[in-house]
Parts: sequence; structure tokens; C-alpha cells
Amino acid sequence: MKTKAVLGQAEVAAILAAARSEAQANGWNVTIAVADDGGHLLGLERLDGCAPIASYIATEKARSAAIGRRETKGYEDMVNGGRNAFLSAPVVCSLEGGVPVIVDGQVIGSVGVSGVTATQDAQVAKAGVAAVGN
Repeated sequence: MKTKAVLGQAEVAAILAAARSEAQANGWNVTIAVADDGGHLLGLERLDGCAPIASYIATEKARSAAIGRRETKGYEDMVNGGRNAFLSAPVVCSLEGGVPVIVDGQVIGSVGVSGVTATQDAQVAKAGVAAVGN
């Protein structure tokens, strides 16, 4: 039987704190979502001044990164590269800013961020992920 790490509430809190710190250091109002390896929401934080829609988008970025086992930027690149058929794939969000949490080569969850530019969203997500994995 295989075993792998899982995200507990301590790790979720560490991810949210690290991502929040990165966003606040840059003056970015974002929403940060943390999901388990099945894409189920474990934690969500919407910073003051962030639009409500960002909560939905961040959650879907996290879900897509978890179930796809890769950064959502890859999906965005596929669509932007002309592979429009990918829009019908079961991945809900093909926008940059979803990053898987990988520990010992296994995806154990993900972080999704929305509220600023795609590259900035990814920067905040990666700061959160760095608190526990990859």
C-alpha cells in the first residue's frame, strides 16, 4: 500500500499566511484558495478590496491544478496556442494562477489565486506553495 503526505489545517494556514504576505508586500488585493488533492476546498481568504468574483475564480484555479496535477498556466498556454478544443475539457479553469502542492513527487493539494494579473496571481500562489512543498 502506498502512503503520501496530506494537507492538514496547519499546512493550510501556513500556505494562506505565506501567500497573503506575498500579496500584501506587493499591494495586491487577491483571493487565495487552498484545495486538497481532489480539488476540494480546504481554505479560502479574500483580502480587503478584492472583487467577489475572485473567490470563485481562485477556487476553480485550485481545483483545476489539483485534479490536473499541473499548473493551470499550461492549460492557458494550450488555449492561447490555438488548441481551442481544450475548452471543452473537464478542467474548469484554464487561467494562470493555479499551482499544485507537490511533496515527495506526489500532488497533495493546490493553491489558486485570483485578483491581479495572471503572472502576479501565479507569483502569490507559488509563495504559498513554497511554505509546504515543491
